Amino acid sequence: MMDQRHALCVSAAVLLFSIGCSPAERGDSGEIETAGSVDAFKMQVGDCFDDQTAFSDEVSDVPGVPCASPHDNEVFATFDVSENEWPGEDQLNELANEGCLDRFEAAIGATYDESVLMFTTLIPSKGSWGQRADREVVCAAYHMELEKLTGTVLNSGR
Repeated sequence: MMDQRHALCVSAAVLLFSIGCSPAERGDSGEIETAGSVDAFKMQVGDCFDDQTAFSDEVSDVPGVPCASPHDNEVFATFDVSENEWPGEDQLNELANEGCLDRFEAAIGATYDESVLMFTTLIPSKGSWGQRADREVVCAAYHMELEKLTGTVLNSGR
């Protein structure tokens, strides 16, 4: 999956997570209870995670954390794009941004213009599109001033 910060954010990016991290542990309802690595292909709405320190265009894992702990991002929506053929990175970014924006208010409880939150997208890479039939876009909210979030942003009206 590829990571693209929304155009309004200068260049803070979710980046490749170190491979040596142990997997995050989930509770019975699926929420992250113990910090650790979360497979980018298995992210769920409500997953909270931090930005990375290494630079890479492709993301395979992110550092998941319980939402009660300070964190950088929270998944507020996921959806599949409907194109059968690789649309190209620019078109895929447009589709991802439009889809995340369309889902923002229902998930957050405030319009994008009223919110202190912005979003970033994780989109399929050309390789994962072809090799894994990956069509999923992950929409993740973060604070517009890059402040840490604490608690869930879902239905928060932030």
